[in-house]
Amino acid sequence: MTDLFENKYSDADKKEDVKILHSMGYAQELERRMSVFSNFAVSFSIICILSGGINSLAQGTAGAGGASIGIGWPLGCLISGVFALGMGQIASSYPTAGGLYHWSSILGNRFTGWLTAWLNLLGLITVLGAINVGTWGFFSGAIAPWFPAIAVDTTTAEGFRNQILFVGGITAIQAIINHFGIRLTAKLTDFSGYLIFATTIVLTLACFAFAEHWDFARLWTFDNFSGDPTLNAAGELKGDPIWPSKVSGLMVFLLGLLLPIYTITGYDASAHTAEETHKAAMSAPRGMVSSVWWSSVFGYVMLIGFVLVIPDMKDAAKQGWNVFFWALDARFPVGLKNGLYVAILLSQFLCGLATVTSASRMLFAFARDDGLLGSRFLKRVSPTHRTPDAAIWAVAIFSFLFVWGASLVTIAGASAYSIVVSCTVIFLFFSFAIPIALGLMAYGKTWTRMGPWDLGGPLFRLVCVLSILSAILIFFIGVQPPNDWALWITVGFFVLAGVVWLAYEQRRFKGPPIGDMIAKRQAAIAAAEKAVGEV
Repeated sequence: MTDLFENKYSDADKKEDVKILHSMGYAQELERRMSVFSNFAVSFSIICILSGGINSLAQGTAGAGGASIGIGWPLGCLISGVFALGMGQIASSYPTAGGLYHWSSILGNRFTGWLTAWLNLLGLITVLGAINVGTWGFFSGAIAPWFPAIAVDTTTAEGFRNQILFVGGITAIQAIINHFGIRLTAKLTDFSGYLIFATTIVLTLACFAFAEHWDFARLWTFDNFSGDPTLNAAGELKGDPIWPSKVSGLMVFLLGLLLPIYTITGYDASAHTAEETHKAAMSAPRGMVSSVWWSSVFGYVMLIGFVLVIPDMKDAAKQGWNVFFWALDARFPVGLKNGLYVAILLSQFLCGLATVTSASRMLFAFARDDGLLGSRFLKRVSPTHRTPDAAIWAVAIFSFLFVWGASLVTIAGASAYSIVVSCTVIFLFFSFAIPIALGLMAYGKTWTRMGPWDLGGPLFRLVCVLSILSAILIFFIGVQPPNDWALWITVGFFVLAGVVWLAYEQRRFKGPPIGDMIAKRQAAIAAAEKAVGEV
């Protein structure tokens, strides 16, 4: 991990970073202030094992039980790891903001780039909403009980209003911080990295210390709690289980993989912030791979401790989404528990902060090549703060509108919000898989110039094949009940995208600059850098 703390950045390094960016036809408009560690920390903060690793626990404990964590977590992390390796290889060759869109355009064509951009952009905006709603869920279970007057039951008008106000408020704060420059954002995500490490260590040690027995056999014991009822707020059995249909043991284990798959994502942020990172051709791939590695290891040890501290696995399954609070209430001293709650809540807020950073860079990069309506406005860079301020606020507003609108709608008795969140994961991993698949086809043919971070041909090809197979598996798991409508939403998206492309975008959208277009942009590049004070 020592290379993550290497902060030496010479004038020669800066000139090389700018030279690479110019060679791809872009100006150094954003401020290059992120160190190697900062690039790692932005992805590590979005992954945030204290967010997805806690808020998605019921995916495993109400599914295959302990085996979902003991066996399922490392398997799910391996899936994310192969994606990070494949994306790292490409990022090293093309270190730009909105990297995935750029990669798919160069390794494929205008259409594959345009499609990847929309998949990644929609995934990032909706995942921001999911993260902040998850933060509300954690707040309502951990902090709100300190203030009994706060209504948190979102089935009531007052509880729903409080959720919307909470999500809107923290999203606005995250946008404001991003607006005022990458320097402040990087300092906070650096702090987030240390906070996640420290809080995870304390939580893990406490779980081991307060566990009644170290029953490690739970970690490879397969249960099948699908179809079993959960408890309501009064502790009474009710319907609406996490997995409503009784399924096979294999299927319930696969469903439990959503715990690590939901958690270990967001590492594309290291690529999206490449134009703001020192020595990006090396730092961005290292940031992606390192963030997955350390999240996987620390998350695994933390969750092993959590499985051990659970009083009873069958009772845990009945708790549904409340399982984390139930276990800590049963075992932890009040002072320690409340201190951990505050640290975890702050970590989850900073997770959303880093997601605004990543999503806004994707939006900015796509708009910079006129990929969107309103691109003239959305590609604006603040000359004062050197941030894509219009893109930052657009991401925040669209994410909030998604949460508000989708929470009001039900589809076949299920919340449209939960269904779209399932689509979010599918969209994100498809946006990862497309450039990797194109890289597999282009490697050694149209793509012959590798970056300094290079896996080598045989390993890269293996990683590509595993990534494609993993994307198919994620799609299969993601459309299972209660989110089976995700299948039709995903199919509908691809049909609509095809129609829009054929009817309109194929004639309008030019894609990123390539070939002679790059040479013709040099005057515009100089003017853009002069406008923001880049010398």
